[in-house]
Amino acid sequence: MQNSNFVVEQPATKQDFETYYHLRYLVLRKPWGQPFGSEMDETDNTSIHAFIKDNNIAISCSRLHFIDDTTAQIRYMAVHQDYQGKGLGKLVLTYLEEIAKENKRTDIILHARENAIKFYESCGYVIKEKSYLLWGEIQHHLMEKKL
Repeated sequence: MQNSNFVVEQPATKQDFETYYHLRYLVLRKPWGQPFGSEMDETDNTSIHAFIKDNNIAISCSRLHFIDDTTAQIRYMAVHQDYQGKGLGKLVLTYLEEIAKENKRTDIILHARENAIKFYESCGYVIKEKSYLLWGEIQHHLMEKKL
């Protein structure tokens, strides 16, 4: 999937994964003083990863995994601060939604941080409920979209 100069792809090499995980850490963990490694979890090995690079540096990324035969979940959506507002998050999100559809999933869920709710709503997601409070300070909301 492309948008002018940007192409969504799946990390394939060790270098791809290093830059991919670095962005997840930089955007989603480092600002809250979390340790390197906290940007990974036990379902990474069975998930579908997507990212956009600029000069071999990840600038947008996310991950998709299948919960059951009808539902997929998006996690770890991140866009480098210098590239926000350029539609790159939407490109990655749309790419992963298409993979979910190709794999016959009809529902997609995610847990959005409060500051990302408007973005996800603009992509067709609706809030189902308040979910968890990460590190005692980042409120998340369960959101869903019918594919």
